[in-house]
Amino acid sequence: MPTPLQSLKRRLFWIVARTCFTLYRLFPLFGSLRASVGIIRHGQTFLVIQRNDGRGFSLPGGISSRKEAEIDTLRREVLEETGLTVTGEELKMRYHSTADVPCDISVFEAEASGELKGSWEGSPRWMTLPELEPRLLESQRPVLDLLRKISAEVHQDGDAEKKGKTE
Repeated sequence: MPTPLQSLKRRLFWIVARTCFTLYRLFPLFGSLRASVGIIRHGQTFLVIQRNDGRGFSLPGGISSRKEAEIDTLRREVLEETGLTVTGEELKMRYHSTADVPCDISVFEAEASGELKGSWEGSPRWMTLPELEPRLLESQRPVLDLLRKISAEVHQDGDAEKKGKTE
């Protein structure tokens, strides 16, 4: 059960996020924004954020600050949203989205360590791909094919390990 302060922060985030997205969609003063998101996997599950603004689930990440490198954005946002420290990363893809606001998004497969904790933006949780697919933010849907590929590779690696143990 969230404390009254946590509930207030979540409601405040809902108001701020919805207002900012609406205003920037109408008045994109700085053109296309830049963002970084991370795919953090544990077995067959992926780390996602259940967003407090009611928009669904997202991969950890967010909008870059002015002149901030995409990798620095990833590290900062993962730490802010999950409490985890990125310990390794590999750029997997880039794409442009206009689903929420015009944005160029860099997607990293990342490893992270630390103690998982939430933030005013949302609550982190582990989800399987079938659980996540219908709930992932529209702006991150282009990442689904990559998540399917990663899931298939993990599944194949697990099958190979099992086969090696039985021989």
